[in-house]
Amino acid sequence: MSLRINDTAPDFTAETTQGTINFHEWIGDGWAVLFSHPKNFTPVCTTELGAMAGIEPEFRKRGVKIIGISVDPVESHSKWKNDIKVATGFEVDYPLIGDRDLKVAKLYDMLPAGAGETSEGRTPADNATVRSVYVIGPDKKIKLILTYPMTTGRNFNEILRAIDSIQLTAKHQVATPANWQQGEDVIITAAISNEDAVQRFGSFDTVLPYLRKTKQPTA
Repeated sequence: MSLRINDTAPDFTAETTQGTINFHEWIGDGWAVLFSHPKNFTPVCTTELGAMAGIEPEFRKRGVKIIGISVDPVESHSKWKNDIKVATGFEVDYPLIGDRDLKVAKLYDMLPAGAGETSEGRTPADNATVRSVYVIGPDKKIKLILTYPMTTGRNFNEILRAIDSIQLTAKHQVATPANWQQGEDVIITAAISNEDAVQRFGSFDTVLPYLRKTKQPTA
């Protein structure tokens, strides 16, 4: 199964460092970020889990839960958390999914069906494709997918920036331009006429016939 934006995020039941969860129930009525790791006790991922722990309050402010997954058992995660604290100074308080049978990695199209049935004996290189980030909305639809190579640490501030855009554009008929940051001007979508744009946004600038910019809506 190949996952795309606007597909329903596959549901699953799994063991985590905070007990058994049903994924859709765990998400509830809010947003979620699921981010995956090819193996415990790997250097880049160790820094990533710590970085995510450090900015977890920023996700919480946006109504977003975060959850990690590694193709290793839960008991291994608990030991890894100590290394993460030593390396980054941050305590991992969000749940980490144990995926020793590779079911979730396969469900999310990060590993092929023929990858086997156990994480035992697998190297990080065997799981290199388990390096994805999924942003999931309250409707349980996938809003964003990013996949990184093993040697490139992920920029979680970019995930926050993308969430700001996704949440804003879900509420208003606007889009955000390249490199947009919170508070900057936005683009009015083609579905809104000039007359309607004046009523909604008060004023706007026509850069091109198909590119109209306005202040970021705040209501």
